[in-house]
Amino acid sequence: MITKHRALLALCVGLVLVSGCGKLGGQTKAPAPAPASRHDELANLPFTGGFLPKEGIATLKDELVFQRAVQSYLWALPVLNMYGMKEGSEKVFGRGYNVLPIFKNRLNAKTLITTPSSDVIYALGYLDLKEDGPMVIEVPAGLQGILDDEGRVWCGDVGLPGPDKGKGGKYLLLPPDFTGRIPTGYFTLRSRTYGVFVFWRGFFKDPKQLAAPVKVMEQTRIYPLGKRESAKPMQFPTASAIPANMLYPADGSAFDMLARFIEHEYADPADMEMRGALAALGIQKGKPFNPDARTRALLHKGAKTAFRIGHSILYEPLAIVPNALWYPDRRWANVFPGNATFTAPTFNYIDSRVGFFTVAYSASPGMAANLENVGAKYPVTFVDAKGDFLQGAHRYRLSLPKDIPAALFWSVTVYDPVTGSGLDNGQPFPSINTMDKPAANPDGSTDIYFGPSSPGDGKNWLRTPPDKGFFVILRLYGPTKAFFDQRWKPGDIERLEGS
Repeated sequence: MITKHRALLALCVGLVLVSGCGKLGGQTKAPAPAPASRHDELANLPFTGGFLPKEGIATLKDELVFQRAVQSYLWALPVLNMYGMKEGSEKVFGRGYNVLPIFKNRLNAKTLITTPSSDVIYALGYLDLKEDGPMVIEVPAGLQGILDDEGRVWCGDVGLPGPDKGKGGKYLLLPPDFTGRIPTGYFTLRSRTYGVFVFWRGFFKDPKQLAAPVKVMEQTRIYPLGKRESAKPMQFPTASAIPANMLYPADGSAFDMLARFIEHEYADPADMEMRGALAALGIQKGKPFNPDARTRALLHKGAKTAFRIGHSILYEPLAIVPNALWYPDRRWANVFPGNATFTAPTFNYIDSRVGFFTVAYSASPGMAANLENVGAKYPVTFVDAKGDFLQGAHRYRLSLPKDIPAALFWSVTVYDPVTGSGLDNGQPFPSINTMDKPAANPDGSTDIYFGPSSPGDGKNWLRTPPDKGFFVILRLYGPTKAFFDQRWKPGDIERLEGS
């Protein structure tokens, strides 16, 4: 309505004001006011005799519960993501410091987990420094991995990118409240939480020969400090192709999960403000979480709203973030605002952090550092060249110019835009990578096709279910100089005619 009135007024001015256009009884007709919103109603609750009415107070308190639920959920996304993975894994593969599930035949879409790579071998484990005390991890030579705390804060790299430089060594993980004498002879790391995430990655050159990286991972030994001989024997269950839901909750059950976290975890002084918000919602260490039906309903709505807010932040680059797009003339987004801690000199990139952990579960400095031939880069897009969301019912093409700048390898993966897990598209893996030996064009470029049906024999195709949207991550492992100086740029994803 407002838009129509503005157009009408502009037309009247452009013709002749004295013509009387837009006047009633000699008075200019004002645009119709917008209907009052819920925010208007809350902002204008009247004070009567200096006080708000009782019904107004009740409404505002409900609103406060809802808002705290939304903000607490967004703040806790890294924790929720971690706990979803941990509890989902333990339900299927077992619990304990000695249990290290390995995706020995790669990770496919049957494992529900946020934005995994199907093009490396994963081992994912979960330690509890409160239950078991300081832990030793014997890292074999040739390993590559990351250790994160339960807030998804980086503890340290191990193996090739870590202090042992790929030669192997003993790492000692200390809980946040450790006060004893720190023994020598270890690479010592201190976690901000009792829970620690063990994340090993193994690379391969031939998809048919995966035994070598698995063998390296199976040489890992984890045990409580000083108890190597009496420790429980290591278990390395095969996790590939076994259905496991390792996603975080998208509804009110998220607050039950947060209650478990708060009850078990160390109270980090840096988190006291948000722990205060959770306490106001009934989540307090040492007390049972038992909200009444009214509060439970508000928490449920708050979690569902926050889940959607996370996605809305994710879809578009943020104006506040430098280099939010990899290229000024492309749609490929950069998930890190310069570093893996989402920090600027005088503030934190809160929305960038929310967007990242909406569909991702781990970060390390190597992921964000711009070093040639080191780490990886992850350009991501949710839209086609015209800015429209990618839809599985349509057909698309991604053109990658020749000499793709990846010293190790590259891959293209499709994901479910709601869960962030690999798109369950009926193919063995929702990705195409260097090791698949994808077909190249005569000029050396590579085209990747997306759509519900095959584009034809000999073409690189990732199937997309017609009833779902999807998004795409282009992974460049060991990015080379041509990526950083932008001599090489991927095309946008083009929707094909007639689709």
